[in-house]
Amino acid sequence: MKKMSHIPYNIVLVHPEIPQNTGGIGRLCVSTGTRLHLIRPLGFSLDDKYVRRAGMDYWAHLDLSIYDNWEEFLDRNPGAELFFLSTHGTRTYWDTEYAPGCYLVFGRESSGLPQELYDRYPERLRLIPMEGKFHRSLNLANSAAIALYEALRQARMNS
Repeated sequence: MKKMSHIPYNIVLVHPEIPQNTGGIGRLCVSTGTRLHLIRPLGFSLDDKYVRRAGMDYWAHLDLSIYDNWEEFLDRNPGAELFFLSTHGTRTYWDTEYAPGCYLVFGRESSGLPQELYDRYPERLRLIPMEGKFHRSLNLANSAAIALYEALRQARMNS
């Protein structure tokens, strides 16, 4: 099996609420060389035992940036190529080309992204299709893994 080459991608969590999801995503990021960006408010403290437990010993190695708001995130990451994963998307995540360094943006577990982001970036919304009788959305950590591994798959195919 071919080893993943280090191509930096970025996961952005806007107002995450559940520490275990953020911890699991942190572990995913460390395992793939991906940067994690957290935008306040957070629904937990980063000292929370649940974040540490889910992130295990990976958390100390995480490339993590924290922002007070969306505008600070944009100011500190000028020119960021953004893709918003949401049930509001009309284009699927697998019908998208993810350039190295792009940003995969996810909203809070209970309500998704802030309305202003839906309004501001409608052409950048991407959907993870779901079938079945009882679906609203996938777990945040699962969604992040699905989208990130598609970007990594594309990078591997293009290298």
